[in-house]
Amino acid sequence: MSVGVVAPVQSAQETAEQRARPASRRAVRINGARVVSSVAVVLLFVFIFGPLLWLVLWAFAGAWRYPALLPQQWSLSWWLKVFDYPSLLHSVALSFIFAPIVTALSAVICLPAAYAFSRLRIPGRRALMISLFSVNAFPMIGLYITIATLFYALNLMGTFFGVVLIQLLGTIVFMTWIPTAAFSAVPRSFEDAARDVGASRLRTFFSVTLPLAAPGIFVAMVLAFLVSLDTAQGTFLVGIPNYVTMPVQMYSLVSDYPPEAAAVFAVLLAIPSVILMLLVRKHVMGGALAHGFQV
Repeated sequence: MSVGVVAPVQSAQETAEQRARPASRRAVRINGARVVSSVAVVLLFVFIFGPLLWLVLWAFAGAWRYPALLPQQWSLSWWLKVFDYPSLLHSVALSFIFAPIVTALSAVICLPAAYAFSRLRIPGRRALMISLFSVNAFPMIGLYITIATLFYALNLMGTFFGVVLIQLLGTIVFMTWIPTAAFSAVPRSFEDAARDVGASRLRTFFSVTLPLAAPGIFVAMVLAFLVSLDTAQGTFLVGIPNYVTMPVQMYSLVSDYPPEAAAVFAVLLAIPSVILMLLVRKHVMGGALAHGFQV
């Protein structure tokens, strides 16, 4: 083979190798990123579901001693003892009475505000929405104690309405921000089209805007329901001794019984949350609210 033929062949091989090097480097980076992502997902899974698994194991443990990784004995005895707890059924009933009332009242108060935040150009709108987070920006127990002094002056301590108000406080962020995002995600062109064919503002709202925003509102109401159901500190400070809900009952159960009983009660508290979150999963993960949050 002559020199003139060999040189182009070598040049072509070198060019192919140079092209292959960046490709191989990109493949290494992509594989490395996948490994890191997989490890992060596994750690997140363990962080979230590890405590839940630990609770479930304790709830069915008859005997579990160190260094065993699993209970040496399995038993339902603590479930029977928890269900024999004198005021358990009354606490469950109270929790499921307060939660719907608080959720409905929160919707009545917050949904008009959410629609206004979405559709009206209110001066200082962003500052007002961000200020809603101030409710959760401080330790809740300190906030509850401060509110309790006001409730004493208004004779709301130990009253049904006092418990409703203190639980309502934790639902404001969910029932304002998420519906605002839901209303903002509804294209204005749909509303304009309805108005063009003669629909009034009220009919446009109930026929176009509200049905399209309904999934986001449903998510907010489910989260508000769960917040009310799980509120312990505020209900404890305001409701004791007249109104003892499930989370408040758990305080006395934890102090009077061994960990197995507390684990059983924690599992009972988690069941409504898991069921309701599964119901709204497709609306939360579907991305329909992502655009609306750009308010």
